[in-house]
Amino acid sequence: MEVHYFEKPGSENSSEVVRLTLKRARELEISTFVVASNSGATAELFLDQGVQVVCVTHHVGFAGPGVDEMDKERRNSLEERGVKVLTTTHLFAGIDRALRLQNGGLYPAEIVAQTLRLFGPGVKVGIECSVMALDAGLIEFGEKVIAIGGTGRGADSAIVLTPNHSNSFFKTKVHEIICKPF
Repeated sequence: MEVHYFEKPGSENSSEVVRLTLKRARELEISTFVVASNSGATAELFLDQGVQVVCVTHHVGFAGPGVDEMDKERRNSLEERGVKVLTTTHLFAGIDRALRLQNGGLYPAEIVAQTLRLFGPGVKVGIECSVMALDAGLIEFGEKVIAIGGTGRGADSAIVLTPNHSNSFFKTKVHEIICKPF
């Protein structure tokens, strides 16, 4: 197994992430991809590739009160093509983030998130989105998945993991890193 490192983070790596993850999925016989995609554009890169795509978006209100970053037409199009789309509160945010923003300080969920960011924002996002998808019943318990995340827009990181539910988060197993920025 080889880890691919990108010189820089960002969306310019998206097409290579698609290539690397599809190759590794075939090798490992993994058919479920959890893709972080706020607008749906990154999720669309995995359409018609023979894999089941679960697209996890920002929660409504992330970009501003009442704002859903994925327009209804794209959401409908993804769902019509078999993509499961999840828009919900983020595992490492929610009430902890509200407390931090209002009162300052650091709370347990944000400590975990900051620790995972040591491996890069996309790796942290991949883990977080996979647990969220499992909690929502969109992937099977005990199933290995490939999770794709990024730094800002697009994809620059991919991992193989077996997520666990949020109430037993620390039983999540990251099996390998497929790619990530330095």
